[in-house]
Amino acid sequence: DTVPPQVVPGADPSARQLCFAWGPAEVLVCETLFGRAGESRSRAGTAARALTGSVAGAGEGAPSSSRVYVVRRDQDIYIQTLRKLFNESHAIFMGLQRSEEELAGKSRKAQLVQVSKNYRSVIRACMEDMHQAAVSTRDPALQGQYSTQVSILSAMELIWNLCEILFVEAATAGPLLLRLLDWVRLHVCDVDSMVREVLSSESPSKHKLFWNVVDVFVLQGRMDEARHLLSKEASANPTSMNMYKILDDLMKKMPVPSLGNTQTLTELELKWQHWHEECQRYLQDGTFASNPHMESICKILLGDEDAILEKKELMTTWYHFLVTRLLYSHPTVKPMELRFYAQSSMDLFLGGESSPEPLDMILMAAFEFEMHQVIKECSIVLSNWWFVAHLTDLLDHCKLLQSHNLYFGSNMREFLLLEYASGLFSHHSLWQLGVDYFDHCPEYGRVYLELHIERIPLSTERKALKVLRICEQRQMHEQVRSICKIMAMKALRNNRLGSALSWSIRAKDAAFATLISDRFLKDYCERGCFSDLDLIDNLGPSMLLSDRLTFLGKYREFHRLYGEKRFPEAARLLLTLMTAHIAPCSFWMTLLTDALPLLEQKEVIFSAEQTYELMRCLEDLTAGNPDKQKFQDDDVETTKVEMLRLALARNLARVIVKEGTMEGS
Repeated sequence: DTVPPQVVPGADPSARQLCFAWGPAEVLVCETLFGRAGESRSRAGTAARALTGSVAGAGEGAPSSSRVYVVRRDQDIYIQTLRKLFNESHAIFMGLQRSEEELAGKSRKAQLVQVSKNYRSVIRACMEDMHQAAVSTRDPALQGQYSTQVSILSAMELIWNLCEILFVEAATAGPLLLRLLDWVRLHVCDVDSMVREVLSSESPSKHKLFWNVVDVFVLQGRMDEARHLLSKEASANPTSMNMYKILDDLMKKMPVPSLGNTQTLTELELKWQHWHEECQRYLQDGTFASNPHMESICKILLGDEDAILEKKELMTTWYHFLVTRLLYSHPTVKPMELRFYAQSSMDLFLGGESSPEPLDMILMAAFEFEMHQVIKECSIVLSNWWFVAHLTDLLDHCKLLQSHNLYFGSNMREFLLLEYASGLFSHHSLWQLGVDYFDHCPEYGRVYLELHIERIPLSTERKALKVLRICEQRQMHEQVRSICKIMAMKALRNNRLGSALSWSIRAKDAAFATLISDRFLKDYCERGCFSDLDLIDNLGPSMLLSDRLTFLGKYREFHRLYGEKRFPEAARLLLTLMTAHIAPCSFWMTLLTDALPLLEQKEVIFSAEQTYELMRCLEDLTAGNPDKQKFQDDDVETTKVEMLRLALARNLARVIVKEGTMEGS
């Protein structure tokens, strides 16, 4: 399955070079055995690590040694704890392909949103398993790997959830803000431990982090929880009771969008404007001047960007700042306005102190409704094809990617599914999932499946049967023949003639069936009995595949008739095998020898005509044998011939007497 190693083009032939050999799902990178060892080894190691992050090779060795690196196309396929992600998402994917396309409008959208949530629940479950594995392991290296995977899965869920809100559900102004608030509350978890610490203390209002927790609740729009905490502060400090009541009333009256159609956007904007003016009035009157914490909260309610940015450490991310900013300054934001607020929020939050991370750029592309850019960036950044393949498939079902074809013919959905499924085929068991993904790629899926299925190692007969069933279900006749031939050859090498014959019959390979039939006959001549009788006895129409196989089946039938003492039928069949010329010439003496017991029976079995035929066959055998001299010098063969001639002559005499007696009577 690999091509000969190739040298990197343009390399100096006198120096150590980097060579590579492509396999079906990985590439071997190695160094030649001459030139500057240290420098080239460093370059090779760096290249391999950059490609995959995992290198399998020998130690440093002497300058003349060489190291081999295994570079896999999709390393995550081999992570045991991600098996749940691949297996369970496969079931969701298949359900989506089989879903009722007749559903339209709200029903179809609700169905697609539910599918998206199902994908997210699988990501979250896998993330929790990975986190548990990181906590329970004592190996620092493994712990680091698990923690990295938790971070990657967390980012995947964050991106997917945002895409679900903006693209799949396509939330409109009003409900959009509520969805974004839920998104932030779910994914910005850095403050959860602080909240638990304060709430579990004996006197939360006296805790040093009390006001931080109140601020967190306000920043995330969790007004009921913020008011509950503030009531504890009011109880502990009666002097602040009046300020508390006013702030509590403002928080209670804050207008928020509703998911139902209970109010129009215009009504919401009017209510919000009146509420905003009331907050402004209290702030200007100095109502909260004696309490900096409450005054800060009032400024946040007014959407004061500086006041919100002062809580930067509590928000931790620019997109948290974005949602908080929208909540208190523009709660009826429309989807297409998000791009402007998102860009300015990121600029304000980062403030030139740090540059955006890849995750920031992906989220920004989503807020700008550049879904193709989201997919492109995720393909580059994420460590496997799972995310982009399934997200693109979902967006395609939402009819959002219909116009985007790639320059080489396939659309984006199919291209990404093909890449993901190809990666699955490099795994010893996950390849079975890849089959279904190829099935749902109408343009190139069949071709990819044919190419990949031929490369599956047929390590056991059970696995071969599984692969064979997949090929037969899809009428992949060439692959069926190839698999059967491979398994037949393996069985023949292990001297399992029955299995080899069975596989050659399934392959409909007449030449190979003839070869194996000859081996059966050879074994019979040496041992005097057949192996695998059940198979030979039940060949049925399959014996017509080749003359030799037909002979094998019929010869076994002769033995069965003889064993059942059905001598006349056995005699007719034996004679037919010789006169029809389907028996190999080398086997004629064996057939004639088998006729001896029938010729010696008390009852006459062969008629005169049949006896003459047997005599002719015997003469043809002795006269037409190219090794006639050697044949005559063999005492055993000579004795057999003499015994046959005598038996045939005696049988002919008995037949003539019997037939003459019958005519006379």
